[in-house]
Amino acid sequence: MTRIFHISDIHFGLEDPRALAWLVDCVARERPDAVAITGDLTMRARHREFAAACRWIQGLDVPVTVEVGNHDLPYFNPVERFFDPYRRFRAIEHLVERPLDLPGVAIVPLKTTARAQWRFNWSKGHVGRKALADCLARIDALPPGTRALVACHHPLVEAGTRGNAMTRHGNAALAELARRNVLAVLSGHVHDAFDLIRPTPHGPVRMIGAGTLSLRTRSTPPSFNDLVLGNGDLNVTVRNLDAVPTPAMQIEDVPENALPPRQPDEPVAPIAAVPEVDPPVH
Repeated sequence: MTRIFHISDIHFGLEDPRALAWLVDCVARERPDAVAITGDLTMRARHREFAAACRWIQGLDVPVTVEVGNHDLPYFNPVERFFDPYRRFRAIEHLVERPLDLPGVAIVPLKTTARAQWRFNWSKGHVGRKALADCLARIDALPPGTRALVACHHPLVEAGTRGNAMTRHGNAALAELARRNVLAVLSGHVHDAFDLIRPTPHGPVRMIGAGTLSLRTRSTPPSFNDLVLGNGDLNVTVRNLDAVPTPAMQIEDVPENALPPRQPDEPVAPIAAVPEVDPPVH
């Protein structure tokens, strides 16, 4: 049996201290094989938010892999955003986009966060060619019998997907992952949990989303996913302090352009003036 805690959207700066303390206690008592964090460690990518997030992650004391969310790229320093976007991750640099080999399963990163895009809302996802190629190459190199869990920040598709969808090239990426018979795609971003099957031209793909451990809740309380792989089956329990049953915690579809409520002082993503550019791969 392999056990993974899938958490997302911690949003230090608007974190939920009670939920974070509870997660730390769960990790210490239950010792999962790994923790997969699918992005948005901070609220506005401020230095003090990253410092707090990195300290918290370093204290988990189990193998961890971290994806980069749209909130983790600098808002207020365009030079750093374009030329050194991962600078504030230095304390946990070795954990960023880190593949993890676990019994019977590997967690493989897929970067969906871009520094800029040719559309107004830079918070949306984008799967670049190099990011997808790196992900597929890692999957293809896995030993026979090892399934892949792909970890990214943005859900690759959502309801009513069109050309201006949440994640550009997400449908194409999902189809390529179907060719590899991935176990599931793990993501965050929408602040509600889900467990869905998406059809593609090459077969179905399971999409699993984690909720938030922040105060920026949408329709469900703070939560994380408890993933257990055994006998080839992956079971998901959405754990939360309010003891809401898993089916009631999981939304029925990923809403188009679903985002948590904005805070009054939250900056709006700038208007894009340059082509889509990806942060460097680590």
